[in-house]
Amino acid sequence: MKKTSFGTCRRGQGRAGFVIVVLMLFFSTAGSLFLKAPAQQINMAERLRPPSAEHWFGTDTLGRDLLARVLAGGRISLGLGFSAGLLSTALALLTGLYGCVNRITEILLFGFCDALRSIPALLLSIALMTALGGSYVQVIVVLTLCSIPVTARLVRSLVLVVREQPYIQAMKIQGAGPGRILFFHVLPNILSPLAAQFSFTCAQAMLIEGALSFLGAGIPPPQPSWGNILQEGQTVMYSAPWMILFPGLCMALTIFGINLLGDGLRR
Repeated sequence: MKKTSFGTCRRGQGRAGFVIVVLMLFFSTAGSLFLKAPAQQINMAERLRPPSAEHWFGTDTLGRDLLARVLAGGRISLGLGFSAGLLSTALALLTGLYGCVNRITEILLFGFCDALRSIPALLLSIALMTALGGSYVQVIVVLTLCSIPVTARLVRSLVLVVREQPYIQAMKIQGAGPGRILFFHVLPNILSPLAAQFSFTCAQAMLIEGALSFLGAGIPPPQPSWGNILQEGQTVMYSAPWMILFPGLCMALTIFGINLLGDGLRR
């Protein structure tokens, strides 16, 4: 009975997270179509106006509509998070599977992953962004590199557990090669926890991107992201608190939804 209640609760969390993520994706991608003012339109006469019927989220330090900026920033932040999550999960899956083929490959690949894991993700991201620059593609590359080690280690641990199962041993006795066993018999059995890890990786990538942009090392202005909107708002946070309130709430709600979705995907 307890297991059933726990499973029902987890599925409910997953559905709630899915709804939150879908709504944030919808509003970020389609919401700007219904706004009059574009995200980059400067109007100094409307500078730092509080929320009103004309500007639902108020305006920023250059008189730009903050709602339009937050929606445009959502497209970038969500795009970066999902792109980095997808790339890092795919590369980590290949690394984890291939690293289990032979001992030498395992030592080399996971030695590199452990070296990356020894450096705090944010510190590593700042160092890489300083070396590479701050374009959209380079941010994705940095977030992907920072996310690979944890997922690769998870894949390796899952593979080591699954490949010791009796049916895998039976396949070996029948003469099946390691590649066939890994991709056709081991891989389908690790997809569920890997899907959950993908969602957590997306949330972490969005957090790191927000921190990078807030510190001035991520997406450069005037291109908006939730992180650099928060960075712009910190200088006027007492006189214009809506500058940090709305992008902060959107980021927190989205990451909360992604984490709920990840909890629901775990079995």
